[in-house]
Amino acid sequence: MRSLILVTGARLLTPLLLLFSVFLLVRGHNEPGGGFAGGLVAACAFILVAISREPAAARRALRVQPQTLIGVGLLVAIASGALSLLVGDPLLTGQWVDIPLPDGGNLALGTPLAFDLGVYLVVLGATLTMVLTLAEED
Repeated sequence: MRSLILVTGARLLTPLLLLFSVFLLVRGHNEPGGGFAGGLVAACAFILVAISREPAAARRALRVQPQTLIGVGLLVAIASGALSLLVGDPLLTGQWVDIPLPDGGNLALGTPLAFDLGVYLVVLGATLTMVLTLAEED
């Protein structure tokens, strides 16, 4: 029997952990954080669901297979690094695009964020593959 306190706490903490993981991902190339730290925090959110309920509940909450996240993350990271080759720059050179905002400012998006997103997905998928597989073997 699962503890009511653990189940309720997990229900409240999971969205906060996922939001914090996105914060770490976005802030990562300017401050401490990034795809690796964000991916680990996101994995902790799903691991908390697995501990509080069962591994199958964490898989349902994730909605995709963790192995799929690994593959998509690798493709995103490789594509973001190879994008610089298309414009004649060395591999993994950051490429930036400015998106005009309605208030007159600009939003600068670049390939470093896309690379961090790939790392985020790989870390999330690899961590959950290991943990959920071990949790299901009892």
